[in-house]
Amino acid sequence: MKHPLLIDTDTLHSRLGSPGLVVIDVRGRAAYEFGGHIPGAVHTTWHEYSDPDAVPKGLLNPDVGQIERHLRTLGISNESEVVIYSNPFDNWGDEGRMFWMLEYLGHQHLRILDGGWVKWTAERRPFEHGQVSPVIGNFNAQPVKTLAISKDDLKLIVRASHDHTAIVDARSLEEYVGKEVPGIPRPGHIPSAIHVAWNGFLNKDATVKDVDVIREMLEDKGIRGDQEVICYCTGGVRAAWLYVILKLAGYRTVKNYPGSWWEWSRDFACPVEKDFHALQKILGFDQTARPS
Repeated sequence: MKHPLLIDTDTLHSRLGSPGLVVIDVRGRAAYEFGGHIPGAVHTTWHEYSDPDAVPKGLLNPDVGQIERHLRTLGISNESEVVIYSNPFDNWGDEGRMFWMLEYLGHQHLRILDGGWVKWTAERRPFEHGQVSPVIGNFNAQPVKTLAISKDDLKLIVRASHDHTAIVDARSLEEYVGKEVPGIPRPGHIPSAIHVAWNGFLNKDATVKDVDVIREMLEDKGIRGDQEVICYCTGGVRAAWLYVILKLAGYRTVKNYPGSWWEWSRDFACPVEKDFHALQKILGFDQTARPS
Protein backbone atom coordinates (compact mmCIF):
# COMPACT_ATOMS: atom_id res chain seq x y z
CA MET A 1 0.00 0.00 0.00
CA LYS A 2 1.35 3.43 -0.98
CA HIS A 3 0.31 6.80 0.35
CA PRO A 4 -1.40 9.94 -1.04
CA LEU A 5 1.71 11.97 -0.12
CA LEU A 6 3.54 10.09 -2.89
CA ILE A 7 2.97 10.22 -6.64
CA ASP A 8 4.21 7.50 -8.99
CA THR A 9 6.07 8.10 -12.22
CA ASP A 10 3.18 6.97 -14.44
CA THR A 11 0.80 9.44 -12.86
CA LEU A 12 3.22 12.35 -12.98
CA HIS A 13 4.12 11.59 -16.60
CA SER A 14 0.45 11.70 -17.55
CA ARG A 15 -0.02 15.01 -15.70
CA LEU A 16 2.95 16.95 -17.14
CA GLY A 17 1.82 20.31 -18.48
CA SER A 18 -1.41 20.31 -16.48
CA PRO A 19 -2.60 23.74 -15.28
CA GLY A 20 -1.62 24.37 -11.69
CA LEU A 21 1.04 21.63 -11.56
CA VAL A 22 4.46 22.75 -10.27
CA VAL A 23 7.26 20.19 -10.37
CA ILE A 24 10.27 21.08 -8.20
CA ASP A 25 13.72 19.59 -8.72
CA VAL A 26 15.78 19.94 -5.53
CA ARG A 27 19.03 18.41 -6.79
CA GLY A 28 22.15 20.49 -7.36
CA ARG A 29 22.07 23.23 -9.99
CA ALA A 30 24.54 21.46 -12.31
CA ALA A 31 22.59 18.19 -12.21
CA TYR A 32 19.40 20.07 -13.04
CA GLU A 33 20.72 22.21 -15.90
CA PHE A 34 23.26 19.92 -17.55
CA GLY A 35 22.27 16.42 -16.46
CA GLY A 36 18.65 16.91 -17.44
CA HIS A 37 15.41 17.30 -15.53
CA ILE A 38 11.75 16.38 -15.81
CA PRO A 39 10.09 18.54 -18.49
CA GLY A 40 8.80 21.79 -17.01
CA ALA A 41 10.43 21.25 -13.62
CA VAL A 42 11.74 24.33 -11.82
CA HIS A 43 14.84 24.27 -9.63
CA THR A 44 15.44 25.28 -6.04
CA THR A 45 17.29 23.94 -2.99
CA TRP A 46 16.66 24.19 0.75
CA HIS A 47 19.79 26.36 1.18
CA GLU A 48 17.99 29.27 -0.50
CA TYR A 49 15.56 29.53 2.42
CA SER A 50 18.04 29.40 5.31
CA ASP A 51 18.57 32.23 7.78
CA PRO A 52 21.46 34.21 6.23
CA ASP A 53 22.52 35.55 9.65
CA ALA A 54 22.55 32.25 11.57
CA VAL A 55 25.50 29.91 12.03
CA PRO A 56 23.22 26.84 12.16
CA LYS A 57 22.48 26.33 8.47
CA GLY A 58 19.16 24.58 8.97
CA LEU A 59 17.26 27.48 10.51
CA LEU A 60 14.70 29.04 8.19
CA ASN A 61 14.96 32.64 7.10
CA PRO A 62 12.84 34.57 9.63
CA ASP A 63 11.80 36.92 6.82
CA VAL A 64 8.78 34.92 5.64
CA GLY A 65 8.03 37.57 3.02
CA GLN A 66 11.37 36.90 1.36
CA ILE A 67 10.64 33.18 1.29
CA GLU A 68 7.20 33.88 -0.20
CA ARG A 69 8.68 36.00 -2.98
CA HIS A 70 11.21 33.33 -3.88
CA LEU A 71 8.58 30.58 -3.98
CA ARG A 72 6.38 32.73 -6.20
CA THR A 73 9.17 32.94 -8.78
CA LEU A 74 8.89 29.15 -9.04
CA GLY A 75 5.24 29.54 -10.08
CA ILE A 76 3.86 28.40 -6.73
CA SER A 77 0.45 29.58 -5.56
CA ASN A 78 -1.55 28.29 -2.61
CA GLU A 79 -3.77 26.23 -4.89
CA SER A 80 -0.86 24.76 -6.91
CA GLU A 81 -0.34 21.01 -6.97
CA VAL A 82 3.34 20.71 -6.05
CA VAL A 83 5.42 17.62 -6.80
CA ILE A 84 8.95 17.47 -5.37
CA TYR A 85 11.72 15.17 -6.55
CA SER A 86 15.42 14.53 -6.22
CA ASN A 87 17.86 11.66 -6.64
CA PRO A 88 17.04 9.64 -3.52
CA PHE A 89 20.41 7.86 -3.62
CA ASP A 90 22.48 11.03 -3.98
CA ASN A 91 21.24 13.54 -1.41
CA TRP A 92 20.42 13.96 2.27
CA GLY A 93 16.66 13.72 2.00
CA ASP A 94 16.37 17.10 0.30
CA GLU A 95 12.93 16.35 -1.10
CA GLY A 96 11.74 15.76 2.45
CA ARG A 97 13.16 19.09 3.56
CA MET A 98 11.33 20.94 0.78
CA PHE A 99 8.12 19.05 1.59
CA TRP A 100 8.37 19.89 5.30
CA MET A 101 9.21 23.54 4.64
CA LEU A 102 6.27 24.05 2.29
CA GLU A 103 3.91 22.26 4.66
CA TYR A 104 5.23 24.38 7.54
CA LEU A 105 4.51 27.47 5.44
CA GLY A 106 0.93 26.31 5.01
CA HIS A 107 0.90 24.73 1.55
CA GLN A 108 -1.65 21.92 1.44
CA HIS A 109 -1.17 20.25 -1.95
CA LEU A 110 2.20 18.53 -1.78
CA ARG A 111 3.51 15.21 -3.01
CA ILE A 112 6.90 13.58 -3.47
CA LEU A 113 7.75 11.65 -6.64
CA ASP A 114 8.20 8.04 -5.54
CA GLY A 115 11.57 6.88 -6.84
CA GLY A 116 12.53 10.38 -7.94
CA TRP A 117 15.02 10.97 -10.72
CA VAL A 118 16.39 7.42 -10.30
CA LYS A 119 13.15 5.72 -11.30
CA TRP A 120 12.22 8.37 -13.87
CA THR A 121 15.44 7.84 -15.84
CA ALA A 122 15.46 4.05 -15.34
CA GLU A 123 12.09 4.00 -17.11
CA ARG A 124 13.49 6.16 -19.96
CA ARG A 125 10.93 8.88 -19.47
CA PRO A 126 11.32 12.29 -21.17
CA PHE A 127 13.66 14.95 -19.86
CA GLU A 128 15.02 18.33 -20.91
CA HIS A 129 17.99 20.61 -20.20
CA GLY A 130 18.33 24.23 -19.18
CA GLN A 131 16.22 26.49 -17.02
CA VAL A 132 12.46 26.89 -16.94
CA SER A 133 10.75 30.29 -16.61
CA PRO A 134 7.32 29.78 -15.04
CA VAL A 135 4.50 32.25 -14.64
CA ILE A 136 4.88 34.02 -11.27
CA GLY A 137 2.69 32.53 -8.56
CA ASN A 138 0.91 34.26 -5.68
CA PHE A 139 1.75 32.03 -2.71
CA ASN A 140 0.93 33.50 0.69
CA ALA A 141 2.54 31.75 3.64
CA GLN A 142 0.55 30.89 6.75
CA PRO A 143 3.12 29.14 8.97
CA VAL A 144 1.94 26.10 10.90
CA LYS A 145 4.08 26.58 13.98
CA THR A 146 3.23 23.13 15.38
CA LEU A 147 5.29 21.45 12.63
CA ALA A 148 8.58 22.80 14.01
CA ILE A 149 10.20 23.05 17.41
CA SER A 150 12.77 25.50 18.73
CA LYS A 151 15.90 24.70 20.70
CA ASP A 152 14.50 26.23 23.88
CA ASP A 153 11.25 24.28 23.70
CA LEU A 154 13.09 21.04 23.01
CA LYS A 155 15.40 21.73 25.93
CA LEU A 156 12.38 21.90 28.24
CA ILE A 157 11.12 18.54 26.97
CA VAL A 158 14.51 16.87 27.43
CA ARG A 159 14.78 18.08 31.01
CA ALA A 160 11.40 16.63 32.00
CA SER A 161 9.78 13.21 31.86
CA HIS A 162 8.41 12.84 28.33
CA ASP A 163 6.90 9.40 27.79
CA HIS A 164 4.39 10.88 25.36
CA THR A 165 7.14 12.48 23.26
CA ALA A 166 9.75 10.55 21.28
CA ILE A 167 12.91 12.34 20.16
CA VAL A 168 14.35 10.71 17.05
CA ASP A 169 17.90 11.16 15.70
CA ALA A 170 17.98 10.68 11.92
CA ARG A 171 21.77 10.83 11.53
CA SER A 172 24.18 7.94 11.01
CA LEU A 173 24.92 5.58 13.89
CA GLU A 174 28.48 6.93 14.04
CA GLU A 175 27.24 10.48 14.56
CA TYR A 176 24.67 9.34 17.10
CA VAL A 177 27.10 7.46 19.35
CA GLY A 178 29.58 10.34 19.36
CA LYS A 179 32.10 10.21 16.53
CA GLU A 180 33.89 13.52 16.04
CA VAL A 181 32.59 15.45 13.02
CA PRO A 182 34.43 18.47 11.54
CA GLY A 183 32.64 21.74 12.25
CA ILE A 184 30.58 20.29 15.12
CA PRO A 185 31.62 21.56 18.59
CA ARG A 186 30.33 18.56 20.55
CA PRO A 187 29.66 15.05 19.24
CA GLY A 188 26.93 12.80 20.59
CA HIS A 189 23.15 12.92 20.74
CA ILE A 190 20.28 14.50 22.63
CA PRO A 191 19.57 12.52 25.83
CA SER A 192 16.78 9.92 25.40
CA ALA A 193 16.92 10.23 21.59
CA ILE A 194 16.15 7.08 19.60
CA HIS A 195 18.40 6.41 16.62
CA VAL A 196 16.54 5.88 13.34
CA ALA A 197 18.81 6.32 10.31
CA TRP A 198 17.05 8.43 7.70
CA ASN A 199 18.21 6.32 4.74
CA GLY A 200 16.74 2.94 5.67
CA PHE A 201 13.33 3.29 4.07
CA LEU A 202 13.96 2.88 0.34
CA ASN A 203 13.72 -0.09 -2.01
CA LYS A 204 16.44 -0.89 -4.55
CA ASP A 205 14.63 1.12 -7.23
CA ALA A 206 14.60 4.21 -4.94
CA THR A 207 10.89 3.94 -4.21
CA VAL A 208 9.69 4.15 -0.62
CA LYS A 209 9.07 0.88 1.18
CA ASP A 210 5.54 -0.28 1.79
CA VAL A 211 3.76 1.68 4.51
CA ASP A 212 3.15 -1.46 6.62
CA VAL A 213 6.87 -2.29 6.49
CA ILE A 214 7.78 1.27 7.53
CA ARG A 215 5.33 1.17 10.41
CA GLU A 216 6.81 -2.10 11.65
CA MET A 217 10.34 -0.70 11.42
CA LEU A 218 9.40 2.32 13.51
CA GLU A 219 7.49 0.30 16.08
CA ASP A 220 10.49 -2.03 16.43
CA LYS A 221 12.47 1.05 17.46
CA GLY A 222 9.93 1.76 20.19
CA ILE A 223 8.25 4.74 18.52
CA ARG A 224 4.56 4.55 19.32
CA GLY A 225 1.73 5.92 17.25
CA ASP A 226 0.26 7.79 20.21
CA GLN A 227 3.45 9.78 20.78
CA GLU A 228 4.46 13.20 19.59
CA VAL A 229 7.62 12.62 17.54
CA ILE A 230 10.40 15.20 17.20
CA CYS A 231 12.99 14.62 14.47
CA TYR A 232 16.48 16.09 14.28
CA CYS A 233 19.75 15.49 12.44
CA THR A 234 22.55 17.96 11.72
CA GLY A 235 20.60 20.70 9.99
CA GLY A 236 17.01 19.51 9.77
CA VAL A 237 17.32 17.94 6.30
CA ARG A 238 17.64 14.22 7.00
CA ALA A 239 15.22 14.83 9.88
CA ALA A 240 12.70 16.32 7.44
CA TRP A 241 12.87 13.18 5.30
CA LEU A 242 12.19 11.13 8.44
CA TYR A 243 9.31 13.54 9.15
CA VAL A 244 7.81 12.51 5.80
CA ILE A 245 8.39 8.82 6.53
CA LEU A 246 6.59 9.13 9.86
CA LYS A 247 3.66 10.87 8.18
CA LEU A 248 3.52 8.08 5.60
CA ALA A 249 3.32 5.61 8.47
CA GLY A 250 0.35 7.44 9.98
CA TYR A 251 2.03 9.24 12.87
CA ARG A 252 -0.20 12.24 13.49
CA THR A 253 1.97 14.58 15.56
CA VAL A 254 5.41 15.01 14.04
CA LYS A 255 7.77 17.98 14.29
CA ASN A 256 11.10 18.85 12.72
CA TYR A 257 13.84 20.60 14.68
CA PRO A 258 15.44 22.69 11.91
CA GLY A 259 18.33 23.96 14.05
CA SER A 260 19.24 20.36 14.88
CA TRP A 261 22.77 19.39 15.90
CA TRP A 262 24.36 22.45 14.29
CA GLU A 263 22.50 24.55 16.84
CA TRP A 264 22.20 22.16 19.79
CA SER A 265 25.91 21.30 19.96
CA ARG A 266 26.87 24.99 20.04
CA ASP A 267 24.82 25.73 23.15
CA PHE A 268 26.68 24.28 26.12
CA ALA A 269 23.50 24.58 28.19
CA CYS A 270 22.02 21.84 26.00
CA PRO A 271 22.75 18.35 27.39
CA VAL A 272 24.63 15.86 25.23
CA GLU A 273 25.16 12.12 25.61
CA LYS A 274 27.63 9.69 24.03
CA ASP A 275 27.68 5.92 23.83
CA PHE A 276 31.36 5.29 24.47
CA HIS A 277 31.13 1.50 24.24
CA ALA A 278 29.36 1.61 20.86
CA LEU A 279 31.81 4.23 19.63
CA GLN A 280 34.79 2.05 20.58
CA LYS A 281 33.29 -0.88 18.68
CA ILE A 282 32.69 1.26 15.59
CA LEU A 283 36.24 2.62 15.72
CA GLY A 284 37.71 -0.84 16.31
CA PHE A 285 38.83 -0.20 19.90
CA ASP A 286 36.48 -2.59 21.70
CA GLN A 287 38.35 -3.49 24.87
CA THR A 288 36.19 -6.57 25.45
CA ALA A 289 37.65 -8.27 22.39
CA ARG A 290 40.53 -10.61 23.22
CA PRO A 291 43.24 -11.57 20.71
CA SER A 292 43.30 -15.27 19.95
